[in-house]
Amino acid sequence: MIRSRRSRTLATATAVLLSLAAAGCSKNAGGSDASSSAGTKAAAPVTLAGSVTFNQASLAKLDAALKSALAGKDLSKVDIAMVVNVAADYWKAGQVGFLKGCTDLGIAKSKCTYFAPPNGKLTEQNSELETLRSQGVTGYSISAIDPTSAAGTIHTDVQKGIGVLAIDSPLPGTDAASLYLGTPNYTAGFQAGTAMKQVLGGKGKVAILVGSLTASNATQRIAGFEAALKGTQITVAQKVNDNLQASTATSDAETILANNPDVNGLYGVYSYDGPALAQAVTSAGKTASVHIVSDDSDAQTLKFIKSGVISGTVVQMPYQQGYTGAYILAAEKVLGKDKTMALVKPYLEKDGSTLSSGVGLVTKSDLAAYQSLESQLGIG
Repeated sequence: MIRSRRSRTLATATAVLLSLAAAGCSKNAGGSDASSSAGTKAAAPVTLAGSVTFNQASLAKLDAALKSALAGKDLSKVDIAMVVNVAADYWKAGQVGFLKGCTDLGIAKSKCTYFAPPNGKLTEQNSELETLRSQGVTGYSISAIDPTSAAGTIHTDVQKGIGVLAIDSPLPGTDAASLYLGTPNYTAGFQAGTAMKQVLGGKGKVAILVGSLTASNATQRIAGFEAALKGTQITVAQKVNDNLQASTATSDAETILANNPDVNGLYGVYSYDGPALAQAVTSAGKTASVHIVSDDSDAQTLKFIKSGVISGTVVQMPYQQGYTGAYILAAEKVLGKDKTMALVKPYLEKDGSTLSSGVGLVTKSDLAAYQSLESQLGIG
C-alpha cells in the first residue's frame, strides 16, 4: 500500500493539509452568523482555530504491513462485514473506505457486507448479526448501539472463531475490548469543550444533546467535554438523549431554548445532532446568541459551518475505520489474531488498545482544506 496510488494521494493530501491547517490557525473562523434575525443581539467576534490533519500517514504504513503479510495467501475464505449504529451521512465515508479496502485486497464484493440500521434500532443491529452468522461471516467490525447488550453476542461469536473489531465506540468488558479502531473519544470531547470555551469566552450555560447516554463513545466524549470546561464559568444545564433521532434532537433543542433563555451554547454529540441543533437555533432566531459545537462532518453540518451557524465541528476519519478495518478483519482470518495484533501493536496509543483514526476540528477557515481531503479520498 505504501507504493499504491491511494497512499501517495494520502501523503500528498496530508502534506497540503498540514500547511493549510497551520495557515488557518491565524484566521477568524467565526462563531456567529451575522445575518441572524433582526432584534437578536450580536455576539462579539471570536477566533476559533481548527485542525484538519488526522492519522492517515501512520495507518497507511499499517495497511502496507498487513497487505505485505497477506501477499500470496489465500483470501478466498474471507467473508467480512462492517456493521454501524445508524444510517447517517457520517457513515457513508466509512462504507466507501470499507469497500475500497476489500477491493484493494482482492476480496469479492459479495463477501464484504456493509450494514447500517435504517432506524438506529438495537433490534435491527442484532438481527443483522444473526444473519451474518448464519451466512458464515468470518469477521465483522461494529459500532455497537449498546455495548452491554452486545457483550453476549460478541462472546458467542468470538468463541466460534469470528473476529470482532470495535470501531467508532470501544467495547469495554467484552471479548472485543483488546482493540478499538476509531477516534480517542475523550480527546474528541475535550476538543469540543475547548472550542465551546473559546466561543463562549469562558462564560455561559450549555446543553448537550446526544443519541445515547450509555454508549461508550458518547459517555467518553461528554466526559472530555466537561473536563475542558473545568475552571470556567460555563455550566452544563442539561444532557438530553434523542435516541438516534434527528427530529427528536431538533424538538428537544427547541424546547431547551424556549424554556432556558440563558442557554447560549449547544453541543451535539452524534453526527446528525449538528444540523438538528442548527435548525432549532435558526428557527428561534438565535444564531448570533447561541453557539453550536458539534461532532462529525455530516454534509448539512458543513453547510452550517460555512454559514457560521455552527462554530466548529470535531471530526473523525470514518473512511479509515472502514478501510483499515477491512485489512484487520482479513488478516485475523488468514494470519490469526496473534500475528495480526503483532503487526498492529506498534501503531497503538499509550493505552495499548486504541488504534486512532485521528481527530480534527473543522471551522469556517478550515472548511476548504477538509473538503479537499474528502475529495482526495473519493468521499464528497
